[in-house]
Amino acid sequence: MNSIDAAPTREYFYVGGKYINVTVDGTTSQYMVGQIYVEKLAPPNPSQETPIIFIAGSGQTGTNFLNTPDGRPGWSSYFLSKGYTVYLTDQPSRGRSPWLPGTGAMTALATYDIESAFTATAKYNLWPQAKLHTQWPGTGQVGDPIFDAFYATQVQLQADRLISEETNAQAYSALMDRVGEAYLISHSQAGSYGFRVGDMKPDLVKGIVSLEPSGPPFEQQLPFSGPARPWGITDLEIEYEPSAGPNATNLEKVVVPPKEEGYTRCILQAEPAKKLKNLSKVPVLVVTSEASYHIRYDHCTVQYLRQAGVEAEHLGLGKEGIHGNGHMFFLEKNNLEIAERVFGWLAVH
Repeated sequence: MNSIDAAPTREYFYVGGKYINVTVDGTTSQYMVGQIYVEKLAPPNPSQETPIIFIAGSGQTGTNFLNTPDGRPGWSSYFLSKGYTVYLTDQPSRGRSPWLPGTGAMTALATYDIESAFTATAKYNLWPQAKLHTQWPGTGQVGDPIFDAFYATQVQLQADRLISEETNAQAYSALMDRVGEAYLISHSQAGSYGFRVGDMKPDLVKGIVSLEPSGPPFEQQLPFSGPARPWGITDLEIEYEPSAGPNATNLEKVVVPPKEEGYTRCILQAEPAKKLKNLSKVPVLVVTSEASYHIRYDHCTVQYLRQAGVEAEHLGLGKEGIHGNGHMFFLEKNNLEIAERVFGWLAVH
């Protein structure tokens, strides 16, 4: 066997999307919208039958999982070394997945957004645990070459939450149909999308690893605000039994006070809770770092999932002795130590 035969293989394709007619200046033409770019990486001798599909969060692309901003191996290399075939993706209207002008609107993350929430949280100290953040390589601020390399990767994203969730759900469901059985590893904003795909394709999604998923249920918390996710963990319909009714109006809610200072309240279902009919067939692992803003409320998401019948585990990195991480922990100095914990969960499931 020569060196080329022994090397991992790389290919790409597009999946999903639909044709629509759009009229511009009196002329109607046909376009495709909603398709996603997919990059397939396969080890020379795959030893794992079930591949992994990665879905990045707001402003991010599949490059998040190729390598780190300071040039170290990323999670794709780690899981390739464990024998997994890996699919890296760009969300609809994101990165290499085309945006059709007129389909919603584009927005972007400013340097302040990245520094204060992701890379230099100890400096801004916007939530109590932010001061614990030590694992980002470099200063995490403009002018540091590692920050600049990371910020250069930030791309436009769909500003309309409903358009974003629906186009993602449809595109990644189409990807599941093409790939077959697979694990989903979703990050942040994409948490809701992973749950939607698990609801739509419970027989194909063999497990979801949700890295600090969008949350908490029913409302936004710092650095966001306002109501959100009327279906609990999604903005759009997900199937409950008994039915949640039109626009989730049959979901009765109760407020649970914060468990301790530095954490948020939780909004859960009133008992008896309705069950997530399809998602309850899919095991879920929620991963939370100790210095991220998600430490304040990810437990609410886990409680909600469990209450609704989902086999949900919560990997709190701080409790596992993995300290100093922020929201982008899969890019931080100890990223492969965390990947090893995720690998352990996948091996069990």
